[in-house]
Amino acid sequence: MKARIISIANQKGGVGKTTTAINLGAALAMRGHRVLLVDLDPQGNASTGLGVSKSVRGQSTYDLILGEASPLDIALETSVEHLWIIPATMDLSSADTELMNSARRVMHLRKALRLRDAPYDYILVDCPPSLNLLTLNAFVASDTVLVPLQAEFFALEGLSQLLLTVREVRSTANADLRLEGIVLTMFDRRNNLCLQVEEDARQNLGDLVFETKIPRNVRLSEAPSYAMPVLNYDPTSRGAIAYRSLASELINKNQMVEGLDV
Repeated sequence: MKARIISIANQKGGVGKTTTAINLGAALAMRGHRVLLVDLDPQGNASTGLGVSKSVRGQSTYDLILGEASPLDIALETSVEHLWIIPATMDLSSADTELMNSARRVMHLRKALRLRDAPYDYILVDCPPSLNLLTLNAFVASDTVLVPLQAEFFALEGLSQLLLTVREVRSTANADLRLEGIVLTMFDRRNNLCLQVEEDARQNLGDLVFETKIPRNVRLSEAPSYAMPVLNYDPTSRGAIAYRSLASELINKNQMVEGLDV
C-alpha cells in the first residue's frame, strides 16, 4: 500500500504545528509505523527538534522540491526508531522564487513524494506558516491536511482562509485532497475562552475536530531544546499522553474513512 501523505498546516505561526509534526510522527513510529517527516519550513525547526544539526544537512527539502534528489536518498534516521526526516535549510526560502518560473510549479513535491514503492506508512509534511507555493506544493502532494488550531479568540477566523485554499487545490490540482481534521492545541481546560473556542469549533466543524486536545504543557516546550520528541523526553507527561492519543485517533479514523470533506 502507498504511504498516506498528510500536510500539517496553518498559515498562522505559533500554533503548535511543528510540535504536532514531530510528536505525531514519533507517536505513529512508536506504534510500529514507518514514518517520514518532510520539513518544508525554511526555519527548519522540525529538523532541529529531532536532533538534526545544520552541519549534517547536506541535501534537504530544497533539493527534493527542485527535483535534484530522491527522498530515499536524503532521508535521515532520527533517534526514534521507524522515524526518518528530510531536513530543511534556509535555501528553501528561495524555492518560492525558483518555482514561480515553472509551468507546473505546484506539482514538484507531488512528483517527488508519490513514489510507487515508498517504504513508509505515513509521510508527514511540516508546512511553513503561510499559504505560499511551498504550502500549495504540500497540499497538491497530500492525501489530507491536518490543521493544528490554537484555542484562542481569532482561531476560527484564520481557519476559513486555509479551508478555502484546500477547496481551491481540490478543484484545480488535487481532486482527492481531504481534510484529515482539526486538532485543538495549547488547550487549558481551566480557561473559559478555550472551552468556548472548543464549543464553537465543534458546532461549526463537527466530526472534523479530533476528540484529543493538546494541552499547554511545560514538557512540550522543553523537549525541542533537548532535540527529542516529548514522547522520549517525558513519556508520562500530559503532552506525551495527548500525542499518543492523537495518533490512535488518527489511525482509527483512517480505518473508517478516507478523510472527510471540507
